[in-house]
Amino acid sequence: MEPVTQVRSKTVVLPNDDIDTDQIIPARYLTTTTKDGLGKNLFNDWRYGADGKERPDFALNRPENRGAAILVGGHNFGCGSSREHAPWALLDYGIRAVISTEIADIFRSNSLKNGLVPIVVDTDTHRWLLANPGAEALVDVASATLEVGGKRVSFPIDKFSRYCLLNGIDQLGFLMEHEAMIASYEQAHA
Repeated sequence: MEPVTQVRSKTVVLPNDDIDTDQIIPARYLTTTTKDGLGKNLFNDWRYGADGKERPDFALNRPENRGAAILVGGHNFGCGSSREHAPWALLDYGIRAVISTEIADIFRSNSLKNGLVPIVVDTDTHRWLLANPGAEALVDVASATLEVGGKRVSFPIDKFSRYCLLNGIDQLGFLMEHEAMIASYEQAHA
C-alpha cells in the first residue's frame, strides 16, 4: 500500500443514495483474488450499455470527469455486502477518496485497510459538493481535513487508521513494524 498524505483533485459526483457494493463492483466480477484490473468494471452496470459501450451520460464517462480522484456519493455510500473488491475497484480506477454524509461501516473499514480515504462530511458541505461537480478539493490525511469551495472542514478518522494511511501500511504491516518488541515480549513470557 502506498502512503496517503494528501489527495488533490477535482471531484466527480454520483448523487445516488444507498450506492451499494454490488453497484460499485457487480458480483459477477468477484472471481479474482487480486486487485488488478477491477477498475474497468467499476460501476459496470451504470457505466456500460448492453452493447458494452460506455454510456456518455454516466458521470465517470464524461470527458470533464476523467482523472478525478475524489468521488462524491450520495448518503449511505458502500452499503451492502462486505466485499473488499469494492474499494479495490475504486482504487484501481484511480479514485483515492470517497465523500458522503454516511459511509457504511464495513466499506469504511475495507477502504482504510487498502488506502482509500472514506470521508464523512456535514450535510451543508455535502450539499455544496453535490451542487458543484468538478470542484477542486484537497484531502489532508494528517490534519483530517477537506478543503473545498474556500471552506475547510474536518472529517473523522481514528488515530490508528490515520497512522496506517500516512505510512502506507495495513494492520499486518503495523504488527510487522513491532516484530522485535513482540518477540521480546514472547521470550520474556515463555
